Amino acid sequence: MAVVSGQASKRGSLTLALPSAIEAPLSPIKPVQITVLEAHDLKGVKGDTPVTYVRAEYNAVILGDSLKVDVSSDGTVKYNFTTSFEYNSDGPNSLDDIAHKPLFLTVIEVLPKEKKQKEEKTVALGQAVVDLLPLLEGKCSFRATVPLHPVPGSPLESLRPDAKCGLEVAVSIQESLLSVSQLSGGNLLKVTLEAAYSVPEVFVPTGPQQNYMVCLQVPTVGEKEYPLAFKNGILKLGGEKEPIPRPKKWPISNILAPGAQNIPDSFIVGGPYEEEDGELNKTEDREFRIQAESIKKRIVWDLERRCYLDPAAVLSLQKRIAECRYWPVEITRVPVVTSTKGKSSKLDKGDDDGQIFFHGVAYVNMVPLLYPGVKRIRGAFRVFAYQDSEVFGKTKCLFSILRDLGHQANLNKLGPMIAAASSPHSKAMPSRNQKEDKMTKEKDVPRKMSTTIKSQVSDTAIETEATVCQNLEGQQYVDAGTFLVMEIELAKALVPKRLPEELASRVKEMIPPRPQLPRRSAGAKKAVEDYHNQITSIAGAILDEYHELFGKQMVDGGVIDHHTLEEQKCQLNYELNSSGKYFAFKEQLKHAVVKIVREKYLRTTAFNNLEQLQAFLSELYVYLVDQMHVALNQILSQESTVIASPTFTSCEQLRLFAHEAEVNEDYALASVYYQERLARDRQIVQYWLDYGAFCLLMEENIKAQECFREALSLNPSHLHSLLLCGIIAVMMEHYEEAEIFFEDATCLEPSSILSWTLLGLFYEIQENDIRVEMAFHEANKLLKARLAKEKNIAEAAEGGGKKLYSLSATVLRTVTSPQEDTLPVPDEAPDGSLKVQPDSVEPVVTIQLPEDDPAVKLTKKLSPTLSKNKETSQKVMKKTNGGALDPSHAVAPVPLSGLSQPSHTIFMETIHFLMEVNALQFVHRALAHELLCQQEGPSCEYYLVLAQTHLLKKDFSKAEECLREAIQIDYLVTLF
Repeated sequence: MAVVSGQASKRGSLTLALPSAIEAPLSPIKPVQITVLEAHDLKGVKGDTPVTYVRAEYNAVILGDSLKVDVSSDGTVKYNFTTSFEYNSDGPNSLDDIAHKPLFLTVIEVLPKEKKQKEEKTVALGQAVVDLLPLLEGKCSFRATVPLHPVPGSPLESLRPDAKCGLEVAVSIQESLLSVSQLSGGNLLKVTLEAAYSVPEVFVPTGPQQNYMVCLQVPTVGEKEYPLAFKNGILKLGGEKEPIPRPKKWPISNILAPGAQNIPDSFIVGGPYEEEDGELNKTEDREFRIQAESIKKRIVWDLERRCYLDPAAVLSLQKRIAECRYWPVEITRVPVVTSTKGKSSKLDKGDDDGQIFFHGVAYVNMVPLLYPGVKRIRGAFRVFAYQDSEVFGKTKCLFSILRDLGHQANLNKLGPMIAAASSPHSKAMPSRNQKEDKMTKEKDVPRKMSTTIKSQVSDTAIETEATVCQNLEGQQYVDAGTFLVMEIELAKALVPKRLPEELASRVKEMIPPRPQLPRRSAGAKKAVEDYHNQITSIAGAILDEYHELFGKQMVDGGVIDHHTLEEQKCQLNYELNSSGKYFAFKEQLKHAVVKIVREKYLRTTAFNNLEQLQAFLSELYVYLVDQMHVALNQILSQESTVIASPTFTSCEQLRLFAHEAEVNEDYALASVYYQERLARDRQIVQYWLDYGAFCLLMEENIKAQECFREALSLNPSHLHSLLLCGIIAVMMEHYEEAEIFFEDATCLEPSSILSWTLLGLFYEIQENDIRVEMAFHEANKLLKARLAKEKNIAEAAEGGGKKLYSLSATVLRTVTSPQEDTLPVPDEAPDGSLKVQPDSVEPVVTIQLPEDDPAVKLTKKLSPTLSKNKETSQKVMKKTNGGALDPSHAVAPVPLSGLSQPSHTIFMETIHFLMEVNALQFVHRALAHELLCQQEGPSCEYYLVLAQTHLLKKDFSKAEECLREAIQIDYLVTLF
């Protein structure tokens, strides 16, 4: 027990470490005032205008009755009844009571007195429920119209459909129940127990009445733990599924109106099994879940228990989840025994052995509540037989709530006792330290401390062995496959998640976006082109004017002498001047000349002297005349000039040349090619990323960082730029910046498997196991969803038609369409969206074969190898032809159904990206996880990637070993 005591003391050390600033002082007594204003659509037993009054009740105490008031003919009545109860942090009406106990308002009708009747008779019409939760949200007053639920047999059950019977209630308090520190640091815990499915067959609704109970403990005030009990589960036979959605119920008994049992605006909504946080959420568990929830027996509670956590309890909850990820949730069946006068049953006499029946336990993984931004977990949790050693090993829990309370009271009184203990301000349930001390004192008071510890250890071992042998009833839960469905929700996440806006602003602070280049829509070239267009337009207008004056036949005909042309010129000038067209032409040309002056000569200010002005005008005049001649020659030229396109290599060719130089280990030449691409256009993000990946290969991390940051400054929303900035930040040990980059990437593309996997690898470097689990869990969930989607697409594609078998140079693949030569296989981009693969560069010959053809049989036998062959060959082609970060390279195509799919993992997909960008530090981490994922040992693809890493390090002997291992696994894949 020395180890147990050490664990307990470790858990109890939080209170001493808490600063006094967060320990809220004891709150004084504060009256909570309730005012019932009026009621609507009331109807009595003896007529439509009965005499009624309202009774207010809270925490099983009647607060008072209103005056008896007549109901008007339209069903309304004004009570204006005010009552109150006292809130006391140490009293019965504490914060925890306000959290989970509502205010009940019962409308009672006073029946008319009959003859010889001394006392008046009353009958309850309905009951309303007022949720006091707004008081725990910092509100000092609120007003609500609550529905009045009819009691069985009440005339309110037969109201017209449009009637809304209800009470208008106002609740107020002079000052807030919570201080500022409590509002900011406290939390509200909601535990919803839905049902236990597939319960043992010995559970039958006939025979002695049974009380089905579930209990767990949570810290509510500092280190103290208090049980949350769920009683009176209803055993139901199989045959139909529980309705969805269905309302949650108050954890309170003796409610008059059945409708008042439901918590307002709180429902059980269910959800897909795959999105749950429990244990039975895999595809292979789906059939069992469906059968258990529809056919087999179940116990239904549908109860929600709320619990207020003060700031110290919130810290304690975080600490305990981090120390023990599993929390025990106990389940039992308690016989309901009614004692008669003068007789007492065996249970009433009391047993000191603490034996309880059908004692089981479910282990709830609470770690997801420590994920950033997570406020809710819901799922199915298997029930196991309660074994002390197993419970302690998983949860570090020293005692059983149900069994140890059985020492103090009879089991048939266990429910009320737990309900009393659930209040943190009643007599406290022993904490783990206190319980251990109490057991020690009861058993070994005369002994010394050393003897006590040894005795407790031996006693625990004996009790454990006895429990293993005796808890055969609990084993029936395991045999039946029983599981609990429950939900745990917090008002605020224990670990806040940074908002996408905050992350984006932090990224902009580190890497300011590059300002956009000014728009030069009227540049020098554009200004000259506009001038040419205006010259062309004016020349056309002058020619039209000439034709009107002298006609076209004179031009189309013979030669005109010089004297006649001079006369026509003078006449044309006269007509242009007299008509005002000459002035219009000058104005039309003026704007184009101004643009040439500003854009071509960059003159925007006045000249200092006249000489400079004259020199500029002379230069401008010559230029304008020359350009006028150019424009006129283009009009009058009869031959179309052919502009020869310049011959130079494209940027794509430069990328291929750079890759070829890398393969040939001519890194200086490769660097020249990459820099040439950037010199041609520095605004392309991909050019910077390719050059940065090359710098990583050369281990020039500073240059790589500059390239990646330059790419991110061009496009702050570029996913690969963010990830590469995070990778290089990790390499340079700038971990805070790296976390921002990776988190921003997951916010930018929440469906990106690559982003979540890299975030998990980063948290692994930080040794943050909880967030590693969160990131990998999210990535695996996305991968499962994507593979299921691809499987559905493949199955739909194979739905009709005969199968075609396509023979290519590298792979024999199945084709389903009887008309098309090939069927494109949907691939997925890094952001999760489907995209079409580029056309194959190889010629494909398609032939149609019958099902019994030997080639068909051979294809089916070789399909596992051939599918891997196709995937690997396509990767080799992409690595040879593609760039470092071409999106089409990120994910290998998935083979069609009918061919066995290679094993897909989030790590291998991430490795493909990391190898393309030469991030070897992350590659080795991902390979380590990939090795652990392969249950049958390393895959061929694993050895191929490992060989590639050794080749980059020029370790040819190890590369050869890896290739030999790959050949032994799959010869064809390695060959291709």
